[in-house]
Amino acid sequence: MKREPAPPGMSKRDGDQPDRRLAQPFSGWSHQQMTESVDKFIAVSGLEDYDKYIRRGAFLAQSKAAFPIGRPRRDGLALKDEERDYLNLEDSPRRIDKFKQPWRLYALVGVCSLGAAVQGWDETAVNGAQVYYREALGLMDSPGWLGLVNSAPYMCCAFSCWLNYPLNRLLDRRGVIFVTCLISSLTCLGQAFPQTWQQLFAARFLLGLGIGPKSATIPIYAAEAAPANIRGALVMMWQMWTAFGIMCGYIAGVALAGCSLNWRLMLASPMILPLFVVAYVYTLPESPRWLLMRARQGNRKKYEEAFNSLCKLRYTKLQAGRDLFLIDHLLEAEDRIMQQEKPFSELFTRGRNRRALTASIITMFLQQFCGVNVTAYYSSTILADPQHASYQPRDALLISMGFGIINFLFAIPAIWTIDSFGRRNLLLSTFPFMALFQIIMVIAFALPGRSSAQHVLVILGMYLFGVAYSPGEGPVPFVYSAESMPLYNRDFGMGIVTSVNWFWNFFISITWPKFSSAFGTSGAFGWYAAWCVIGFFMILFFVPETKDMTLEELDQVFDHRTMDYVNYGMKELKWLVGRWLLMRKSMKKPPPFLQRKDPDEIYDTRGESYDPRGMIYEEIQEDKRTST
Repeated sequence: MKREPAPPGMSKRDGDQPDRRLAQPFSGWSHQQMTESVDKFIAVSGLEDYDKYIRRGAFLAQSKAAFPIGRPRRDGLALKDEERDYLNLEDSPRRIDKFKQPWRLYALVGVCSLGAAVQGWDETAVNGAQVYYREALGLMDSPGWLGLVNSAPYMCCAFSCWLNYPLNRLLDRRGVIFVTCLISSLTCLGQAFPQTWQQLFAARFLLGLGIGPKSATIPIYAAEAAPANIRGALVMMWQMWTAFGIMCGYIAGVALAGCSLNWRLMLASPMILPLFVVAYVYTLPESPRWLLMRARQGNRKKYEEAFNSLCKLRYTKLQAGRDLFLIDHLLEAEDRIMQQEKPFSELFTRGRNRRALTASIITMFLQQFCGVNVTAYYSSTILADPQHASYQPRDALLISMGFGIINFLFAIPAIWTIDSFGRRNLLLSTFPFMALFQIIMVIAFALPGRSSAQHVLVILGMYLFGVAYSPGEGPVPFVYSAESMPLYNRDFGMGIVTSVNWFWNFFISITWPKFSSAFGTSGAFGWYAAWCVIGFFMILFFVPETKDMTLEELDQVFDHRTMDYVNYGMKELKWLVGRWLLMRKSMKKPPPFLQRKDPDEIYDTRGESYDPRGMIYEEIQEDKRTST
């Protein structure tokens, strides 16, 4: 049987690897192919007025070196000095230069960060408030109902995050953020008025409608607006500013503790930040990728809106034209894959996707089962309980505030280490310390009486746990999950792992009061310390590294058998024991699981070597003939 030719930009040997259509979409394309593709795009989009930006941008999308310095192109296209200066910033060896972006982009990131802080504040407002409303609402002797009230938003989030897809189709990215932040503000205000615990449960359950879809939409909105060279750093802003909101919730608890309406004001305090988001979100450009998706569905006016949106988020119209052409081409490839390969079922049936999903779920599950949200939601109650540390309510709130400040400050270094030290390395190096510091709290709560030594150990264990958690298991799960899935089923995969995260968040919140009552605070912290140990081995054997790798290289990582991960983890474990426990300095660390490819090993559709530095195919051949 005669084999069908591969699509342009994908070699025949890539036919069974759809991710390569997205990893290197224009690799090996000839000048004629590129020109025809640009002509077709301009004709379909009706963007003839921006032809010179889109045409030059298309060749830049194919190669960063499409316009060599001091060498004219045969087609007469050239760059202006200002355009070249801004392009040089994108590839500057100085990392700080990559963050020199238009103010409108940082305004967008700022509003998204406020949206993330809203979530964190929502989560910890209850920490201090429950010290007071347990008695006011008759929950002192009902740990089960207390856990239900505290966990109500996360029960709702486990299901409401699945509303992300239909809500985005109906309201667009900014519309979802607007509506969910408005819901957050109104429900937080509603939490100030209940007269019974059932009314408070209802208000907090409705709060989940504001948290769930927002937690899935804001990271996507920021990632779709950000340029590729700083997208990773901006994606982790979600978790970092969630930590900032957590800190704000603790601070509000301390500040409002002396008021007669203390717990009501504490629960209402998160209503302020979402109002800023509601006020400013429509001053920002819509997601260019989302506008292009609308345009491809038949609304041709959205093409120009997408271009204008990119012009606000990039320094030059040339960069906007490049990104517009590239995004449109990726969406076309994604549409073909969606039609051919049933992306939802492939999450479970295709080995590459199943292993990526498994690794992502492990990181999300462990973010909850390491025990961090026990401290986030219940630290003030635990510290103020006469049977445990027996602190005064205000002192308990102050100690909890210290944990919130640590949680935020120690997340900041991850902006740099998550891309240099690595996701997997951050997790492996912090989980043993998280287990150790949980054990310190186990010992502290097991000590008889209420001595000063117990108080010191409780605070020391809590704070050191925050130091270990914040740069590792705090920011890594959302970043890891967002990048490990292939583009064509990332929405489905992120929906699953986000739902998993919220479900176990709910589980931890609702079970802690009963759990600590049945096994004691010491035994309950021992349970989560054990999960930190188990988590270390789960990461060691099932979670490969993803830092500093392209989509194509990640496809190769997750194409390996699970047993390959386990074998590599055993080699690393042997090295860890020999080098750091037995102090054998001669032990050598195993090489990385996947060595980065030599860029000269990239091939075009004709099977000949393709210069990754960017000269188009015909120009390379002409140079060879001239030199001969």
